[in-house]
Amino acid sequence: MAPSGSADDPRMTRPLPDAQCADALVVVRPATFASNPETRATNAFQQDEPGAPPDTDAEFRLGRRPHVREAVLHEFDQLAALLGDELLVHVWADTAEPPKPDAVFPNNWFSTHADGTVVLYPMLAPSRRRERRRELIEALGRDGPYRIARIVDLRGFEQRDRFLEGTGSLVLDRAHRVAYACRSPRTHDAPLAAFAAELGYEVVAFDAVGPDGAPVYHTNVVMWLGERVAGVCLESIPDAGRRREVRERVAATHEVVEISMAQMSEYCGNMLAVRSRLGDPLLEMSHRAYHALTEAQRTTLRRHFRWLTAHPIYTIERLGGGSVRCMLAEVFLPRA
Repeated sequence: MAPSGSADDPRMTRPLPDAQCADALVVVRPATFASNPETRATNAFQQDEPGAPPDTDAEFRLGRRPHVREAVLHEFDQLAALLGDELLVHVWADTAEPPKPDAVFPNNWFSTHADGTVVLYPMLAPSRRRERRRELIEALGRDGPYRIARIVDLRGFEQRDRFLEGTGSLVLDRAHRVAYACRSPRTHDAPLAAFAAELGYEVVAFDAVGPDGAPVYHTNVVMWLGERVAGVCLESIPDAGRRREVRERVAATHEVVEISMAQMSEYCGNMLAVRSRLGDPLLEMSHRAYHALTEAQRTTLRRHFRWLTAHPIYTIERLGGGSVRCMLAEVFLPRA
């Protein structure tokens, strides 16, 4: 954990009227984990395990690869414990059956909102659809300190091959009601419009590509938003006019920290700004992302955050193709 910033900086101490950053999170301790063949074609960040046998449902089981199981659970438990020192963290247990190789990334199948809304999302991979467990959402309202007013169910878009994978596809400026989204095989305009209509968001959609020229699979590896600072890989937006528009839109409400394409590949776009129990602003990221930042970028971020917290999740990043932000589902529901 790296200390940062001055508590006297007004950007750290003056809250926005509507909360942008959560002080409670959901994480899912995986029972199964692997490089998922169903998601690999659309996720250039995802890598195969060296020497791994062909992927089948049986191979998703962590018990079949003890070294992967030990590494993944160690990384997860370290992350959950460190987060729990600062925030309220709800740890949900994955179930071994049916196998769900990406269950450690819960932010893709649901999101919560300050008016008591829970949104369920349409997902591209059939194996990822198994992650949606309605009983877990109901438990937040029944056993947790939260009030759920309604559930917006967008899963029907799957029948039309149209997808929107939660706060992977959506980077939400909750304070200003803007939803940023880069189109990809996992992010389509129709469910994006439905989300915006139900939740009262304006959409800023754009196209973004990785170093290989293919669409970036999720918006939350291109950019993240804090209360008054944002990280954005503008280099990934090929259209110069649209790149300028996105930059101007983000800069109207946030100080922009530009991320290079190489830094995006190290997950510098996959960070999450949160608030501790004491109200301190924190920025969560992986070791890879932290070490890919320049010192000038870290200096800028330390003006906005009490701590820059770096988590070692190398196995999860390599095989899962997602980083710290993907592992964290924010809880914005009103307290009961």
